[in-house]
Amino acid sequence: MPSLPDLEAWGIFAKVAETGSFAQAAADLKLSKPTVSKAIARLEERVGAALFNRTSRRLSLTETGRRAATGAARLLAEGEAVEAEATLQAVIPSGMVRISAPMSFGVANLAPLLPELFGAYPKITIDLHLSDEIVDLIGGGFDLALRIAALPDSSLRARHVCQVRRLLVGSPAYFANRKRPQSPRDLAQHACLSYTYVPNPDRWRFVRASGEEEIAVFQGPLRANNADALRPMLLAGLGLAVQPEFMVGEDLKAGLLEVLLPDWTMPPISLNLVTPPGRHRPARVAAVIEFLVKHLSMAPWALPECDKVESRESPP
Repeated sequence: MPSLPDLEAWGIFAKVAETGSFAQAAADLKLSKPTVSKAIARLEERVGAALFNRTSRRLSLTETGRRAATGAARLLAEGEAVEAEATLQAVIPSGMVRISAPMSFGVANLAPLLPELFGAYPKITIDLHLSDEIVDLIGGGFDLALRIAALPDSSLRARHVCQVRRLLVGSPAYFANRKRPQSPRDLAQHACLSYTYVPNPDRWRFVRASGEEEIAVFQGPLRANNADALRPMLLAGLGLAVQPEFMVGEDLKAGLLEVLLPDWTMPPISLNLVTPPGRHRPARVAAVIEFLVKHLSMAPWALPECDKVESRESPP
């Protein structure tokens, strides 16, 4: 395989050809004169011909140098343009940001923020991937992911956004001919609907303020890998479910659902922004992260800072 061209040396050659002086080229490029001389010597050795005729008073291009000068000048100009554009993008957020987010959360809470995001950063474009599966950020080429769960140890970088309550809910119609559960253990006698993207989809852990803990173990008529799929069954009075507050907040306000076992709570879940490892983020990615953290942390379902307690639990 042939070696790469000595791009630095060709850039130096272009500047020497332009100024007609090793010393002036060195000054313009902020390099030492010996560095410039060595770069030209490297090129002449590579091409097997002299590029300059040198005398004590005059420097001129050889025929080989004259033919090479036009291309070298174009190469230098294009390199300067690429660097200027990259520098500009590092300052002004622009370009594509690839985001992964859970399906229900992305539709209900991320998508509505996009008009304001594009208004603030018109040069940014978004490639949004919605799935409840945990995607491979690096393998999939994603810039960031929203994850609602306890995070395993990894090389990924995480930014905590807020925490979210999980609520045991059901519709008034469900209890038309049923007794209400008095403790989590009673849920074994009820039709419980479960979300499957968790380690134990058929058990829920509840705690009281006193520290008392109970595990509800159940079997139900429906398991689903998307929380939205549980809503029709809930509203029809055909089951109970544990849902994050952002999924059921409007239904609770409207009286379509109600919270059960108010003396018992489930550990909250964390909303995190996860990015690939690395010290430097492009300006476009940093801008999107700060925008999302600001807006999502102020959502009506986001727990106040004083209520944020680290959780080892996964989402419902």
